Amino acid sequence: MDGIQRPYLSFDAAASTSALPSVLDAVEAFVPWYSSAQRAAGYKSQASAIAYQCARLGALTFAGRDTASDDVAIFCRDATEAIHHLAYRLQLSRDDVVITTAAEHHANLLPWSRTATCRYVECGKDGTFDTEDVVAALNQRPRAALLAITGASNITRWMPPLPQIIDAARRRGVPVLADGAQLASHRPLPADADFLAWSGHKMYAPFGTGVLVGPRRVLADGDPFPAGLAVGGAADSRGLDEVVRALPPEREETSSPNVIGAIALHAAMDMLGYIGWPAITGYERRIALSLRRASRRSRGPPPRPGPGRRDAAGRHLHRGGAPHALVAAGWQPSTRSE
Repeated sequence: MDGIQRPYLSFDAAASTSALPSVLDAVEAFVPWYSSAQRAAGYKSQASAIAYQCARLGALTFAGRDTASDDVAIFCRDATEAIHHLAYRLQLSRDDVVITTAAEHHANLLPWSRTATCRYVECGKDGTFDTEDVVAALNQRPRAALLAITGASNITRWMPPLPQIIDAARRRGVPVLADGAQLASHRPLPADADFLAWSGHKMYAPFGTGVLVGPRRVLADGDPFPAGLAVGGAADSRGLDEVVRALPPEREETSSPNVIGAIALHAAMDMLGYIGWPAITGYERRIALSLRRASRRSRGPPPRPGPGRRDAAGRHLHRGGAPHALVAAGWQPSTRSE
């Protein structure tokens, strides 16, 4: 911005992540074989359909689900659409209560406030809440139809104690949706959640794909979220006035699917699995430690992560009162001592 070229160190990954090299390689290798999956009998179409279904199985594995279980993985555009999809398919009414929290992204607030009555778990001054706070909301009457909760805050990066919360909800007969958009590239997704939603663009696969995972039985009845369909995919047959719909998950996906996005997401999930969560979390902690050490030159005490908080660079780069936007745009202090 000031005409001086500098090496770019990319910490700009909070909202969206760049594609991993392995993801780009997988997409480049697949593109010559791309066709409309599940819509034709040609060789390339069959190859695309197989790759698409392999990505679906990969999503179930990534979510900690047994691929032989009743769970299905539905490809959407992103986590926001996945949550909207679920909100439509649960067929809730204003008489139904959905418990959600003040720590949620709007994507996990607005769909529920549109279709049901929300019961909110408030946060303390530090932006967190305890398992007991959620239990208090679960114990209120009428009993909730769903608990919709984030896996990690998109503002503070704090991670609620999901295992304890999910266990408390299950003991009270309340199904749980975990919004894993902020969590999927940093920690394992909660395998005990009834429903999971996450986005590829936050886990190094920015090709317009997200996933909704949930029980097949919940999606077996009723109209699917997308109204459009095509024979061989969302429907087995159709006429002018009648449609025989396919079984989940195919019935939930309309038109020509985003095969490239599924391939990219599959490659990203495979790479994260290859690297391993211990290596990923250890690397994040080392970066955070380096940033905390650097922040000691700033005015005021260095920020430190609290319990259950995912390490995030933004808190540590806010040095000497410099706005985050300037730091992100490449701002540097005028002297080395600053």
